[in-house]
Amino acid sequence: MLRHNLKIAIRGFKKYKSSFIINIIGLSAGMACVLFISLWVSDEMSVDKFHDNEGQLYQVISNLTMNDEIITLDDSPILLAETITEEFPEVVSATSVNSDFATPEGVFSYEDNNQVAKGLFTAPNFFEVFTFDLLIGNQSDVLDNKHKVVISEDLARRLFKTEENALGKTLNWNYKWTDGNGEETLIVSGVFKTLPINSTLQFEYVVHSDLLIDADRWAGDWSGHYAKSFLVLKEGTNISDFNKKIANYLNTKRDGKFKFTSFVQKFSDRYLNQPYENGVQVGGRIVYIRLFIIIALFTLLIACINFMNLSTAQATRKMKEVGVKKTLGANRRSLIYQYLSEAIILVLLSLAVAIVLVILFLPNFNAITDKNIGLNFDVNQILVIITIVLVTGFLAGSYPAFRLSAFKPVEVLKGNAPKSIWEFFIRKGLVVFQFTISIIFIIGILVINKQVDYMQTKNLGYNKENVIQFEIGSNNEKPEALFSELKNIPNVKSLGFMNGDFLDGSDNNSGWSWPGKDAQENIVFQSPRMGYGAIETLGMELVAGRTFSKEFNDDYDKIILNESALKLMGLENPVGTLLQKGEHKQEIVGVVKDFQYGSLHKKVEPLIIRFRPYGNNVMVRITSGTERETLSKMESIYTKFNPGYAFDYTFLDSDYNNLYEAETKVADLSDFFAALAIIISCLGLFGLAAFTAERKAKEIGIRKILGSSVFGIVKMLSGEFGKMVVIASLIAFPLGYWLCSSWLSNFGYAIELKWWFFGLAGFATLLIAMLTVGWQCFRAATENPINALKTE
Repeated sequence: MLRHNLKIAIRGFKKYKSSFIINIIGLSAGMACVLFISLWVSDEMSVDKFHDNEGQLYQVISNLTMNDEIITLDDSPILLAETITEEFPEVVSATSVNSDFATPEGVFSYEDNNQVAKGLFTAPNFFEVFTFDLLIGNQSDVLDNKHKVVISEDLARRLFKTEENALGKTLNWNYKWTDGNGEETLIVSGVFKTLPINSTLQFEYVVHSDLLIDADRWAGDWSGHYAKSFLVLKEGTNISDFNKKIANYLNTKRDGKFKFTSFVQKFSDRYLNQPYENGVQVGGRIVYIRLFIIIALFTLLIACINFMNLSTAQATRKMKEVGVKKTLGANRRSLIYQYLSEAIILVLLSLAVAIVLVILFLPNFNAITDKNIGLNFDVNQILVIITIVLVTGFLAGSYPAFRLSAFKPVEVLKGNAPKSIWEFFIRKGLVVFQFTISIIFIIGILVINKQVDYMQTKNLGYNKENVIQFEIGSNNEKPEALFSELKNIPNVKSLGFMNGDFLDGSDNNSGWSWPGKDAQENIVFQSPRMGYGAIETLGMELVAGRTFSKEFNDDYDKIILNESALKLMGLENPVGTLLQKGEHKQEIVGVVKDFQYGSLHKKVEPLIIRFRPYGNNVMVRITSGTERETLSKMESIYTKFNPGYAFDYTFLDSDYNNLYEAETKVADLSDFFAALAIIISCLGLFGLAAFTAERKAKEIGIRKILGSSVFGIVKMLSGEFGKMVVIASLIAFPLGYWLCSSWLSNFGYAIELKWWFFGLAGFATLLIAMLTVGWQCFRAATENPINALKTE
């Protein structure tokens, strides 16, 4: 039976070559789209899921309530991981790593070899909770005292040529972090394997968290949120009950000045479900996963609809075949099996083409997504492929199979094509569905690209162009000398210092009081720490007062507000006003216009700029077009102050654009897959136009004989497609508006949904439809009417 059906299928493919080619192109493109997206989704879903205890590994999160607003933090006290196993039987083990602001960056020196690396302060049992592969050393004692360091195999090779030579070697570690710096002598106690790229924790070395406590006493206090805490819970733990217990436990340990509600979230869920707004999880990468799954399914569905339409177009040709087979004794089940077999065979051929396409274009796909995905045909990928074949084969072949097998032999042998009102509505409905999806895709492309362009060109309140950033290096003792020499370089317009990364936007502060403030309020302000020249170098606009300046020797207790902070405080004459911060008073010396501190995912917030004369980050504004020679001179000066260290710099505008890397990738992928879906839709329209022309061949012939023009016949044939575009537009516009509004709500600043986005999408779809069906309609209109009527 299978062999017989295979022969019939091959015979049919040869007989109807154009339909066969269109189906192969459509189905293979649709399946290639599904394969690409399934590979990407699988890679995204695999992040942080390689740890042995992944199913029970949780991170402690806290909601901080201030003035009816909830701020979600992933920081907690270092002491939590040290004590919680004794307090809660549900906790099997616990560990911690430093908070983002306390991430150490340092230089390891061995003899004359100096290597810059980023690492982590961690609890001693870090490698027992996070099961990264240790090439050298034991999980239980690799960090049992604060004089040990565990390094990556790459860092070991850079320092000692091979990882085997690393164990027991003594390193000098000159390090810094946001609030300080230091120097330690450490012994290499272990080497870990290069970290998987699907790990959110990325580091080149690990040192004991006691070193962080030594550097800052608040790190060892219950009120100091210097760590991220991770717990391995027993299987079967009721998370809701545990959340109540850990919230109460931490509230008894904290000083009570702030209202915290702590809870746990599965660690492997953090990557996809991280953003919180007012205490509720919203957005995140899971949104993009859902988006592309929907795109993949709809693209494949469009390809299947094409197959259905083309199969329906061939129905009149197959009527007599069905009638003869039924007359000779074939039952409906065997006919359904035959047509489903034909569909499966076509799908398998299309799959082969799709796999070739994936292999050919996978390097380009990896370049766009910044991934290293491979089609290695593992168990999961094979299961996905089998599922695609079965689902596609059934979707594509079910309607034609059940429809054709239902023909009555007597009627079809007489040449009477069975008519069904349901078939009419189904066929029209499928085309309207295709148009609807195409319009939504076009609207989505316009909105995503406009939003990305808006974020990259919006007035930020500062000038990001021609600004070079680099870290000051280990020579923190002589920043004035570095400052002086850099300033004397031709084409250096200005330079300034600040603590931390300006684009990070995470430096904040609270506990401020001012005249007229409600004593019950405790407001968190964004609070970057800037030094001399930073405001000028960034091109911020001064509204009142002055900036930090060496002309004044007392700027250590001075602050500068932005307009939002000024409005919040309600100060009429801010310059000279004293703000209370704990036991200290600080004077407002200036007000700057609001500027975007961090990304546009958040709106501008009240901000207080604190003074730090020389931070760890240097910003230099240079003359446009002089990058090569200016950077060369800057590198010479940098290496003079930091001999043996590489000059690692970035451009502020590039760093800013990188903040929206995810959105840019989504835009690129959306453009590609949406265009692919629209092309596949065009193939379906082509097929339906052929069906329409074939069904109305005699009517067209009669009209031509009676004097109808070619234009009139083309208008008649294509008119129904225009009506379907209008119906699809009425469905697509509200759906597109809702989907785009939901996506734009993830941004603090978003574009306005203009009417022309929808008008252009509808017009483009109508134009594409008319161009696609126009050729078939013109061909039918210019056909000799005798050919259509000679069978009568």
